[in-house]
Amino acid sequence: MGSPRKSDKKAALDFAAWGFNITSSVGIIMVNKALMATHGFSFATTLTGLHLLTTTLMTIVFRWLGLSQPSHLPLPDLIKFVIFSNLSIVGMNVSLMWNSVGFYQIAKLCMIPASCLLEVVFDRVHYSRDTKLSIMVVLIGVAVCTVTDVSVNAKGMLAAVIAVWSTAFQQYYVHYLQRKYSLNSFNLLGHTAPAQAGSLLLVGPFVDFLLTGKRVDHFNFTSLSLLFVVLSCIIAIGVNLSQFICIGRFSAVSFQVLGHMKTVLVLFLGFLFFGKEGLNLHVVLGMILAVLGMMCACIFFPLRFLVTHNTSKEDSLVLFLIEVTTEAEPYPT
Repeated sequence: MGSPRKSDKKAALDFAAWGFNITSSVGIIMVNKALMATHGFSFATTLTGLHLLTTTLMTIVFRWLGLSQPSHLPLPDLIKFVIFSNLSIVGMNVSLMWNSVGFYQIAKLCMIPASCLLEVVFDRVHYSRDTKLSIMVVLIGVAVCTVTDVSVNAKGMLAAVIAVWSTAFQQYYVHYLQRKYSLNSFNLLGHTAPAQAGSLLLVGPFVDFLLTGKRVDHFNFTSLSLLFVVLSCIIAIGVNLSQFICIGRFSAVSFQVLGHMKTVLVLFLGFLFFGKEGLNLHVVLGMILAVLGMMCACIFFPLRFLVTHNTSKEDSLVLFLIEVTTEAEPYPT
């Protein structure tokens, strides 16, 4: 009797984590869209620094409440993680600035094969033909949804390459550090968030000035824009925490695959709240292909979990669903 109850409890917690990540990740995109497009706050790197500052405060509160235990993370590993993460954040912002939206989305999709390559090289993971085909269907579907044009230039290509590989390394490194030093999600976040917050708040205003030609200290805050900044920071706590929970427990590749399903969800919500702008036959076709790819992946991916996670077939499907619905970018802005 104990085993089924334990399994049910685990499944419930898994689905709760899945829902937590979906809600916070999509929510912050909507809030940031309103903040930047409507209120003109275009300082994405500085905003990410504020996100991590509030996350740091959360980890301090958790430690004070006894929810996080003292742990150790060597300084060289911390520095490498901060470098990968900050390169990812700045690279994504620069890629979006220097490239078309279409090429920016294509670059994000390239993180899936990048993550696959890292797992093959470092973890000796082998992927079946069916799994590869499932990933291809999802990629095609999401690409049709998001890609509108492709205009490539040298500096934009360089920014995209840096963004893709630094993000893939950052997500793999989260998993690696938690396994190597037996760190739980709260502990790892407690080590990395302060270092990232400090570094991004120092360099963020300069990066944003180079990208936008505007100074954050000259921004004319209104009560409404300030409210959106605060709301964005609060939601960011959930995004960062849920990401560490999911990617720390599961593989980086599955973390990437379903992360792009959020792109489809954002398009759908945009259709509901903002009308038919951006929604056409190609986007609808892309949504259908992405969902079909998801269905195929739900059949083939759990078979790998049976071996790598030593779980039942039902639990393996739950783990897969969580992994593939997490955010593609570490700290969405």
